[in-house]
Amino acid sequence: MSALRADMYRLQELVRLHRMGTKSRDVARLLRMSPKTELGYRTALTAAGLLAGDPADLPDLDILKVAVLEQRPPRPAPQQRSSVERWAHAIREMRARGAQPRAIFDRLRLEEPDFAGSLSAIKRFCARLDHEQGVQADDVVIPVETGPGEIAQVDFGYVGKLYDPREGVLRKAWVFVMVLGYSRHLFARVVFDQRVETWLALHQEAFRWFGAVPQVLVPDNLKAAVVRAAFAIDGAASLNRSYRELARHYGFKVDPTPIYAPEKKGKVESAVRYVKRSFFRPRDLADVDVANRELDRWVREIAGLRHHGTTGRKPREVFEQAEAQHLLPLPGVPFETVMWKEATVHTDSHVSFEKRLYSVPWRLIGKTVWIRATPATVTIYADDTRVATHDRRGTEVRSTLDHHLPEHRGELRHRSRSFWEQRADGLGDEVGAFIREVFDADEVLTQLRTVQAMVRHLQQFPVERARAACARARFYGNHTYGGLKRILAHGLDLEPLPTAVVPARGVLESPRYARSAQQLLDLQPPEVPDECH
Repeated sequence: MSALRADMYRLQELVRLHRMGTKSRDVARLLRMSPKTELGYRTALTAAGLLAGDPADLPDLDILKVAVLEQRPPRPAPQQRSSVERWAHAIREMRARGAQPRAIFDRLRLEEPDFAGSLSAIKRFCARLDHEQGVQADDVVIPVETGPGEIAQVDFGYVGKLYDPREGVLRKAWVFVMVLGYSRHLFARVVFDQRVETWLALHQEAFRWFGAVPQVLVPDNLKAAVVRAAFAIDGAASLNRSYRELARHYGFKVDPTPIYAPEKKGKVESAVRYVKRSFFRPRDLADVDVANRELDRWVREIAGLRHHGTTGRKPREVFEQAEAQHLLPLPGVPFETVMWKEATVHTDSHVSFEKRLYSVPWRLIGKTVWIRATPATVTIYADDTRVATHDRRGTEVRSTLDHHLPEHRGELRHRSRSFWEQRADGLGDEVGAFIREVFDADEVLTQLRTVQAMVRHLQQFPVERARAACARARFYGNHTYGGLKRILAHGLDLEPLPTAVVPARGVLESPRYARSAQQLLDLQPPEVPDECH
């Protein structure tokens, strides 16, 4: 089972489509899987009782995973090199003469004694050759007429550089176009990027502009990987998940254009060219806000009221009279933008998203996880299971949960003196006072590592012993980790402190060898005999 076919989020979409009453063949087409594959998953989910129910109440990803793995255990990956590669030259020659895979297989089997390939291998090799040949007659796009409200196509088109008043610079700009397949009425907006957030926001703005939602949307596989990453057969699924969240909220289905086939969404391709040719070329636009205001008016009064070259009717009038009532109504609650991103867990047990770091359980280091972000929260999934939830609105660079770090090591991330003094105070006043003395023991060197080791070591003992050990260390002026450790190791903390007053370490009651000035004056120098001179 390939990684893409085993994507539980994709199977969740299969359940939703079936619960909406979508036909099996349409489900397979929308999810880009073969009817046989769709049948296998449908059978497994039916056996688990997951295919029936409310489309808005879908089973969790972990439940889908258990059901599918129980019915369809993983299979080993297929070999990467064709078993008939040795006879590639002969196969190419026969294929060029129009031979079919069966005829090629029979000839090789008959004339090559050491040929051990299978018919399936020949078919796969021929399919690869056909792909290399380029466009064939079957690849020609046949225009398909759609009913009112059924289809809308979307795409971007580059329009040059415009001034961004928010950034204060000239930036590359694109025009986003959504065109309704029946009326050809369109929505257009100029933006400076093709990020996922922009892509989702433009859809919402287009739906509000139309006042309704098309039943099916046909996006393109853009080079900027905004949509391509979501819908290409071998692409990443980050946008796929975000786009599906949008589709579920508004109730539309997604029918992406086949990869490398933009001509199969000709309505929006033509609309983008029309907007660029008829709106942008005659105008010398500099500011994006001005461009969008004029573009909105132009769409309503010019593009919407022109006689369309294909339909021969005015798009805006057709939309208002025949198509608007067939669109889906806008939902009653606003859409909460949801972003999905694939990420790898760093060695510090964090993942990166939007210039902030969020912690996950440390045993996931080096693993690939999925980040689901709303304006308020960041939720992280590993193997379709939620492993962490953070507040996205924080101001710190890191959002760390202590239980995500290894036990007895997570607290080491705290580098402030106040934190460790507070931990010491929690063990007792004697411990807190001793730790403060340790911090002040050296005017230059920081004692943070020493204090960390002391507090962590004291936490392993009963509170009474920790307090007694610190009291003994203070009594003798011992501010070293080794000294504190030996007190506890030899059980000296269990013995009473001596009653004699011992001077504090390093402090003398009086100078040991010093004398006062009067004492020196009272001293008489010894008499020296004259004969010594």
